[in-house]
Amino acid sequence: MLRVLLLGVLAPAGLGFPASSGPQPRGSQCVEHDCFALFRGPATFLAASQACERLQGHLMTVRSSVAADVISLLLSGDGGDSQRLWIGLMLPPGCQDSGSVGPLRGFQWVTSDNRTSYSRWARPDLDPTPLCGPLCVAVSAAMASVPGELSWEEQPCTAEAEGFLCEFHFAASCNPLGAAANANVSGTYITPFGARGTDFQALPVGSSASVAALGLELVCAAPLRGASEARWDRATPGAWDCRVENGGCEGLCNLSAGHPQCLCPAYGALQPDGRSCSVRGAHSCQDLCEHFCVSNPNMPGAYMCMCETGYQLAADQHRCEDVDDCMLEPTPCPQLCVNTQGGFHCHCYPNYELVNGECVEPQDPCFGVNCEYQCQPLGQANYTCVCAEGFVPSPHDPHRCQMFCNQTACPADCDPNNLDHCQCPEGYILDEGSICTDIDECGDGDCPGECINLPGSFICTCGPESALPGQAGTDCKVIHSDDDGSGEPPASPAPSATSNPPTSGPVHSGVLTGISIASLSLVVALLALLCHLRKKQGASRAELEYKCAAPGKEVVLQRVRTEPTPQKL
Repeated sequence: MLRVLLLGVLAPAGLGFPASSGPQPRGSQCVEHDCFALFRGPATFLAASQACERLQGHLMTVRSSVAADVISLLLSGDGGDSQRLWIGLMLPPGCQDSGSVGPLRGFQWVTSDNRTSYSRWARPDLDPTPLCGPLCVAVSAAMASVPGELSWEEQPCTAEAEGFLCEFHFAASCNPLGAAANANVSGTYITPFGARGTDFQALPVGSSASVAALGLELVCAAPLRGASEARWDRATPGAWDCRVENGGCEGLCNLSAGHPQCLCPAYGALQPDGRSCSVRGAHSCQDLCEHFCVSNPNMPGAYMCMCETGYQLAADQHRCEDVDDCMLEPTPCPQLCVNTQGGFHCHCYPNYELVNGECVEPQDPCFGVNCEYQCQPLGQANYTCVCAEGFVPSPHDPHRCQMFCNQTACPADCDPNNLDHCQCPEGYILDEGSICTDIDECGDGDCPGECINLPGSFICTCGPESALPGQAGTDCKVIHSDDDGSGEPPASPAPSATSNPPTSGPVHSGVLTGISIASLSLVVALLALLCHLRKKQGASRAELEYKCAAPGKEVVLQRVRTEPTPQKL
């Protein structure tokens, strides 16, 4: 929606307008740089249009609801009667179909266009009666469908309305005279289109101001150095009273000499008007500003200082001072802010970390980890899976646990609800009393070479007849070969035709005695080995290997050993 800026207020009816200047405005309002004035008195459309043009304006164009609201304000200050007022809308000669030519029904503004976003016709849109010009438009509340709302009425242009509305455009405007603190200064103003008064919010270029108490006469002049606002000025050079608009000085207004005097900074020189300052030729633009200087190529000597990011112009408009970013609202940091020259740093409270400009609590590294038993954090980013006593992480899957024992005997892992269901680590066998006992793989004859039994495993040094002679492992297979290199065992020679089968006879008693002694010696050796393994339970852990370290180790869950039976005689 168009922003409305009320630049003027209703001029008092008691203030007269010179007879030679035309009709007297009864009030004025402005929207941005377009000012509107109400004039009373009977006039035809042509007479009203000429009166506005003599004041450097034209009849009012009501293109939006904002302009319609301005008319309502003007009428409310003038008594708000329902008399007709001309606006700048007319229908050229000829007839038009009112339903087929858009919201203006073929009418045109006095600016020779038909652009509009607003219309308020008193005549219904569905009226089939064609409109034939020339016709002109007046606003009135007499035929409005809504009380207090103004409607548009078609009237013969030669008819007389009770008044008219003028529109004026200005490039810039001045604020009312500014006074220093504790200074009671009031002025009387006259606008270029004849409105007079003491209470204005803004005055268009060309307006005059009179401060009778100080004998001061000023004029609203066009802006200098590319500024958007106009300025109060006068033809007489030098400063005026410093209490009004800083005496007109661009620099400082000084009263120490007994009369107002304008002073310029050291880098500027006072202009002939006694109020403006210019850059001395000995300095370049960049020498005048602490950070950056921007010259105005259209106005020699005009410049503007700018500062780097994080700084702002000081009061002298040339130096740059640091902006305390931490004092801004809202604060630029989520928790702690430390200001620096031209910038700032953000910090977080203890146990928080800064992530993408936000202070967040560090995420638990064990969050979402699928450890079988328990997860243990390692710092803020890493973790490790730990297992219960008697278990270690699996080498192939560290998230899972497997039973472990590095001694010759360990307690079995039994189901508390079913004590008969127990498990032992690999390389152990369940013994009496829910104890897992190491299996002696060396006693099983699995190693054709030198064998060393370990808790849960064994090491075999392969013999010369194996595939890996002299190497340690758990798979020392013997290579068999025949004379012809076929790899098959040689066939038994055919018996001789003349040989007779051996005669069977009774076994000698010495043979039976040897067999018995050998069996007894084997039993004694096994018992000695078992005692030796029991004593190894207190050996150093460093001398033992992890029970599953040897690849390809056979899993022995239960083994039934039988003694050889002597042959009967």
